[in-house]
Amino acid sequence: MAKELWTVTEVLESFQVEEGFLRNLEEEEIVCPVCREGSSTGLFHANELEKLRVAKILMEDMGVNLSGVEVILQMRQNMIEMRRQFDAILEDLAREIQENLMGDV
Repeated sequence: MAKELWTVTEVLESFQVEEGFLRNLEEEEIVCPVCREGSSTGLFHANELEKLRVAKILMEDMGVNLSGVEVILQMRQNMIEMRRQFDAILEDLAREIQENLMGDV
């Protein structure tokens, strides 16, 4: 998904979802469009589309309801953030070990 902003029509066509499905996700604040000044239609950032993709899989393939989707997506986001933090810790540790090894030579 190289495109940064998507219109509602593009989202509906690309993800093959009904407008009601998208509106339900918006109402539950699972996906949030970006509103531009002077425009009544929202555009969707690529990161919102990833949430829509996961929500669609959870609901259509796994039978999860909207509340469950919200919880799962929040847990997923928490896990991603924890992974970023863990990766940063590992990078710092690797750098520190390398500096210590270079100091011993």
